[in-house]
Amino acid sequence: MPNVDKIIEKMKNQPNGIRPEEVEKVLKSYGYEYVRQKGSHRHYLNKATGDLITIKQENPLKKAYVKDVLSRIGE
Repeated sequence: MPNVDKIIEKMKNQPNGIRPEEVEKVLKSYGYEYVRQKGSHRHYLNKATGDLITIKQENPLKKAYVKDVLSRIGE
């Protein structure tokens, strides 16, 4: 998963320039699945832990969403 590792490094170094597609790729590699969308917000569920995360589909994502994803995957 070198591509996912590159995205995670980019998320750490430049949290304001991350696209929703990049975050989705990282979440899927950590066991999260897309479960539904309500308006402009997508919900991803990690079935192993029961953790639900909501990401607004805007380009680029706000820094708060990126930091939240990093904390949930343990980075």
